[in-house]
Parts: sequence; C-alpha cells; structure tokens
Amino acid sequence: MHGLERETVRDARAAGDPLPGRTNPPNSGFAGRLATDPAVLTRDVLGRYPLFVDEDTPGEWADSPTALRSPRIVPPGAVVTRAGDGWQTEQVWSLPSPARQLSAPSLAGERLDDCLTQIVAEMAETPATTAVAFSGGIDSALIAEALDTVCYVVGFPGSRDIQAARTAATALDVELRIREVTHEELEQAIPRVARATGRTNSMDIGIAVSLHLAGRAAAADGYERLAVGQGADELFGGYEKLVEPAADHRLDAETLLAAQLELIGTLPAQLARDVLALRAASIEPVAPFLDDRIVALALELEERCLVAGDRRKVTVRETADRRLPAELVEREKIAIQYGSHVSREIDRLARRAGYKRRMTDHVGRYIRSLLD
Repeated sequence: MHGLERETVRDARAAGDPLPGRTNPPNSGFAGRLATDPAVLTRDVLGRYPLFVDEDTPGEWADSPTALRSPRIVPPGAVVTRAGDGWQTEQVWSLPSPARQLSAPSLAGERLDDCLTQIVAEMAETPATTAVAFSGGIDSALIAEALDTVCYVVGFPGSRDIQAARTAATALDVELRIREVTHEELEQAIPRVARATGRTNSMDIGIAVSLHLAGRAAAADGYERLAVGQGADELFGGYEKLVEPAADHRLDAETLLAAQLELIGTLPAQLARDVLALRAASIEPVAPFLDDRIVALALELEERCLVAGDRRKVTVRETADRRLPAELVEREKIAIQYGSHVSREIDRLARRAGYKRRMTDHVGRYIRSLLD
C-alpha cells in the first residue's frame, strides 16, 4: 500500500472517511492492495497514486500501465475486487460535501500557513532527500521557502520559467539549478514519457515531459523526491476561467464554488500522468498542496477566499504575504509546458519531421510516430 498503512485505509473505508490523512499524518493519498485473498485493491478519492488492473489476465495489477498487457486504471475512490476472470468495481469514497464556513481570507491564509508548516516538518522527519520543481511562481515559491532545499527549473534557453526562476530564487535566497533543454533531449524524452504515461496527446505530453526533465535533473544529482505544486490551482481557484465561470465555455459549472469542485474532479487524471512521468525519471513526486488537511481546508472556503474580482487564489496569496517577498506574491500562473517552451519546441520538432499544422492533430501524430 502506497501512502498510508493498510489498517488505516481499512478503518477509513469502514468509517466512510475519504480524507483519513487529516488524523493520521503525513499523507498524500493511498493506493494498493487492501486485502490479500482474494485480491482487493483501492485508490484514494483524489487518485494521488496511480493503480492499474489487467483486463485480460485475472488477478494481475500494477502501479504502472507498462507492467500489464491490457491495463485499466482503477477509478479514484474505488475498491476493486477480483471476481472470476475479471474485476468488480465498487465506488466507496467521494469527496465530503463542502462545509463552506470560512469566509475571512486572512484566517484562511493563516490556516494554510499552519498546514504547510506541519507538512514540511513531517517531511523533514523522513530520510528521503527532497528537491523542488521550481518555476518561480507562487506555488513553487511557497514550497521552496518552506523546504529550504535545492530547486530545479528546466526549459529552453530564454524561456519564461528560467527567467522567472532566476529572479525568484534570488529573492528567496535559495539554490537554483538550471537545466537548459536541447532538441535532442526533448526528442529522446517524448517516447519515454509517452510509454510511461500511456498518453500521446500534445497537451499531456507537453506537461509530462516538462516534469520528467525536471525530475531527471534532480535524480541525477541524487535526490529521491521532487516536491511539486500540483493541486494548488484546482483547490484554491488559480485558473482564469474561474473569474466568470458561468460565462466560460470550458466549464459546466455556473458558480465559482461548483467550478472549484469541477476542477478538483480533474485531478485524478492529471496526477496519474504526472506521477508516472516523474517515476520514469527515477524520482518520486511529493505534492504538499494535495495533503488531506489542505484538501479539507479548500472545501471549507467561501467564494471570497478563492477569487475576489480579478485576483485569483486569494488564500494562497494570503499565505504568501506571510512567507514570500512582495514581488512574488502576485505572480500569475503560466502552465509549465508553456513557461518552459517545451510545447512550442515539440510543435517545432513535429513540423520539422513533416507534420504540418494544416494536418489534423499534427503534434499527436508526430508523438505517435516516435513510438513506432
């Protein structure tokens, strides 16, 4: 069982508690075998660890799709039991109904600050060495400030992430190691990441390759874990589309609070991709913002603690006011695949290989060609 002791997960199932790490820290989800005979598998409600069963081979399961002939991912919050020649799935956990009782941004920021302090203290008690994936944005800056360890940024020369990471590292007085990417490295990483994640679409590969290259750089220096900022935007209102959710075609939700839950629901698919991409780099991810205590806090927040006018991620910025230099507090989000220029350069490689933009899914076709 990854993440929590098997007994804790069993107790959580009996109690119907989807976030057992609030009372049994540290925690960042769980997945694995819940019982041994017959095989009973489970994956936490946010899917913070990937887990797969084999559709064609009775009883076979793994934490990577590459280990199975016909992998099928276990749904988040489910218990899957071997049943004859197949698997029976029971949905056991769902996120708790939000108790929207926290309306003061300053108090929310204080609560988040306390959670991060506890989580970092618990991480320090483990023997594993940890580096930080660092873009210079507010999420990675909070993690870097709290952990006080080496930070890694990857990107093509002149990329926004490298420039932002340099200025942020100077402001925080943390050690920054810059890994400038070449086209040769990128072309080698694409099929490696595609196979590890089972993804070949341009968006997923752009994100996963960026993380993978950061993980490889940290692993090459001997680090065992890479701290990442995943989850902060979904939990705390970091996306531009949340400013007017009812008017945004990318959301089904009509209200901000409903949109927050909709975005939290996208995390399991994202996290499976990210975890597998980093494990393929021989490093284990750790996501402080996805600790159960922080998830529970996010579900207490009223609208003004998420978005206020055009100011997004209000609670995170309140915490940043306490911890970070002023110039870092209001930095806006730029997705890693764009900030590193990895997506741009994958598109360039695709066009050089003859996959022109006029073709349908030209980047995806290029990615799949590298797997042949």
